[in-house]
Amino acid sequence: MKYQKSKEMPALLERCRDLGYAIFTGKDYDLNIIGVRSPNRVAGEFDDEIHCIYKEDGYWIHESYQATTDPSAEQHINPSNPKGVAILKAGQYRGVYELDLHRKTYLALCQRKGKVTVYRDKNRDNISNHENEDTGFFGINIHRAASAKQGDLVKSTRFYSAGCQVFLHPADFARFIVLCQMQVSAGVGDTFSYTLLED
Repeated sequence: MKYQKSKEMPALLERCRDLGYAIFTGKDYDLNIIGVRSPNRVAGEFDDEIHCIYKEDGYWIHESYQATTDPSAEQHINPSNPKGVAILKAGQYRGVYELDLHRKTYLALCQRKGKVTVYRDKNRDNISNHENEDTGFFGINIHRAASAKQGDLVKSTRFYSAGCQVFLHPADFARFIVLCQMQVSAGVGDTFSYTLLED
């Protein structure tokens, strides 16, 4: 995790604003959750980032975490959906996430409150193709690749995603969930928006 504290609005949040996306600047712990996808289209790499930007006592806090915004290579080659593997389209998805159980096992941000748009890639190679759009409720959750148990990281990073936004390190994800809970506890709201950008 990378952590920055400043009186100035982070440049990434300015970029979102300049693109016409909503940014949340009023109350403390009103989270701006932003994914940044790298130009690399080869599946199986944790080469993207998820950022969480919020205000706290007059300061901007900017945390970033190693992640992937693409499905695993295994899902590309053998997709579980006959339409093809889901790749979340860049854009802003307002209020579509809430804290809930991912696969009925652990707390994550789950796509329960609105639709998202994905690309369906069904040519069964390990390159993410951004075409053939599909919009709906697909369970494009924000979760972790592994638990904190020793040895889980290697096993879980192979079959980590059929389209979800996935944290590599469990400690980073645990911190992120605490921030989501802080937003709820602060009375800001119990739904979350997610903005995905492409570099």
